[in-house]
Amino acid sequence: MAAAARCFGPEREAEPVKEARVVGSELVDTYTVYIIQVTVGSHEWTVKHRYSDFYDLHEKLVAERNIDKNLLPPKKIIGKNSRSLVEKREKDLEIYLQTLLATFPGVAPSVLAHFLHFHFYEINGITAALAEELFEKGEQLLGAGEVFAIGPLQLYAVTEQLQQGKPTCASGDAKTDLGHILDFTCRLKYLKVSGTEGPFGTSNIQEQLLPFDLSIFKSLHQVEISHCGARHIRGLVASKPTLATMSVRYSATSMKEVLVPEASEFDEWEPEGTALEGPVTAVIPTWQALTTLDLSHNSISNIDESVKLIPKIEFLDLSHNGVLVVDNLQHLYNLVHLDLSYNKLSSLEGVHTKLGNIKTLNLAGNLLESLSGLHKLYSLVNLDLRDNRIEQMEEVKSIGSLPCLEHVALLNNPLSIIPDYRTKVLAQFGERASEVCLDNTATTEKELDTVEVLKAIQKAKEVKSKLNNPEKKIGEDSRLSAASCVRPSGSPPSVAPTSASLPQPILSNQGILGDE
Repeated sequence: MAAAARCFGPEREAEPVKEARVVGSELVDTYTVYIIQVTVGSHEWTVKHRYSDFYDLHEKLVAERNIDKNLLPPKKIIGKNSRSLVEKREKDLEIYLQTLLATFPGVAPSVLAHFLHFHFYEINGITAALAEELFEKGEQLLGAGEVFAIGPLQLYAVTEQLQQGKPTCASGDAKTDLGHILDFTCRLKYLKVSGTEGPFGTSNIQEQLLPFDLSIFKSLHQVEISHCGARHIRGLVASKPTLATMSVRYSATSMKEVLVPEASEFDEWEPEGTALEGPVTAVIPTWQALTTLDLSHNSISNIDESVKLIPKIEFLDLSHNGVLVVDNLQHLYNLVHLDLSYNKLSSLEGVHTKLGNIKTLNLAGNLLESLSGLHKLYSLVNLDLRDNRIEQMEEVKSIGSLPCLEHVALLNNPLSIIPDYRTKVLAQFGERASEVCLDNTATTEKELDTVEVLKAIQKAKEVKSKLNNPEKKIGEDSRLSAASCVRPSGSPPSVAPTSASLPQPILSNQGILGDE
């Protein structure tokens, strides 16, 4: 663990300098509140207290730590809010706090630590508070199987504490022993790490920039990470054998940052079990238990080769990114649910070679004008195409012959505002029109009647077209006759499909082969 932590950068000082300055005051109702700026190393934050809070702190320190009774400036009843008194008190209270910090240069007494909000912002205070919480509630949380929420700053503090190699109970209070944290994290199954946008609390701490190590979690089944810097996270791979569900949002700029963090230093790598070609620097173990991966709301622009490391994935969410092309997903043989909504996809050409066994596909909010690449996704059941740029009804024909398609969404496309939009779309599904739910609305009997009329009109138009172009009809009949006479040796005679028959896909272990 210490070795992993050291990779984050220069080692911190064992005990960074602590300072507390009274930088101002403000009148609240009938009393004055003093604004304290606390600095520990490069981190600083503000705390606000009235004089009575200082007085209570002093009373406890006198009783517990034998602090000089006369160290705190005395109370004033008359003129306590006068500007001159307040300014003098600001200076005296600052001297008081600096004297206390100098008296306790290591781990501050818990009453002083809480007064200065060390339990929110300072490493020792954070770990002590977390250890005490888990000492009291850890077994209950583990027994209930609940999701445990923790912040990046807390994980950073634990990582730093372990790196420093100090005693696990520096304060002398058994409840604050670091061992309570390690015992809990070793057995935890459900973890949620949520950072903040911008500075944390009243501090200058940017949680997205804090490095932390997750290798203390040995048994995770599910992890949710948001508003952290994926490139600063280490140790998540320790949970590869058990982790089944992972969500990383508002944190990553590439899939590799999440799936191959330990290979970031290597130029070349291959997933474990892959047939290697040429010199390879690293062989990376795959995420063997991972079946659900949510990488939505990140800044991912391409689906890179790191997807080879999640061979058993079934649910993949890449929505709200900047993905330009559907690529590399042919490696995911178990993938059945894919969300690529609100990306930058403009073409679906050849997508059937990447998504042969997909059942649910969300492509809403992209730049699609054509659906030609979807015509061979024979397993597709649910398709969302809202908020795209599809104008021509002809495009719907590409999905009209899909044998399993049941739910289609096309709202907020240019074609959705044409007259009789629903019946014209449903007509593209022929005999299966009654089985299709369009835009979350079931097909009605009235719509089906209209569909039959549209089909009859279309058939009449085709007959009329042939009658008006007899030479074209003769030419077509001649070509058909020639084609039927000249068949390859051993080929069976062709049989015209009935209206109820459907093209049957040719399946292989790599999806739909078709004619590509």
